[in-house]
Amino acid sequence: MGILTWIIFGLIAGAIAKALHPGKDPGGWVITIIIGILGAMLGGWLGSMIFGVDVTGFNFSSFLVAIGGSVLLLAIYRMVTKK
Repeated sequence: MGILTWIIFGLIAGAIAKALHPGKDPGGWVITIIIGILGAMLGGWLGSMIFGVDVTGFNFSSFLVAIGGSVLLLAIYRMVTKK
């Protein structure tokens, strides 16, 4: 259930990250949602390593970690692809 949870969180978190971090992205919404999925997984990994957040399913703390990871990865993506 862990990977499926992060994929679903990532879909939602990618859209929220786009709303929190607006601007022109090179890939549009599709890339933003993919970054959301990867960011949610990154956030889950970092959250468990640094903060000890245990991902047990759909709960508020897991959702915040997913959004945080998505915003972080979106910011990194923008810095890397900036012309």
